Amino acid sequence: MAGRIKIRAQKKGNVTEVKALMRHPMETGMRKDQAGDPIAAHFITEVSVFHGDQPVMQGHWGAAVSANPFLGLRFAGGEAGDTVRVVWTDNQGGTGEGETTIR
Repeated sequence: MAGRIKIRAQKKGNVTEVKALMRHPMETGMRKDQAGDPIAAHFITEVSVFHGDQPVMQGHWGAAVSANPFLGLRFAGGEAGDTVRVVWTDNQGGTGEGETTIR
């Protein structure tokens, strides 16, 4: 499952503010479907944010994060026109990636 990510990055003084919305079901593995069968766990386990080729954030998530998670962060530096990329991996081997330029 290749997931889409909507990203915005904006320069505010010496700081770049990044906002990302990731499409993912984030199933905990605790729910059951209408037939009473368990729904398999399916959640993002790792999220990374890159400014150009340099990592600026790496997070490890679990089943407690809500569906279609939102990530907001700020990092020092960055210039208008630079590239920001967000990448995630889930517990089933799926990945998602999105990229934008700093405004």
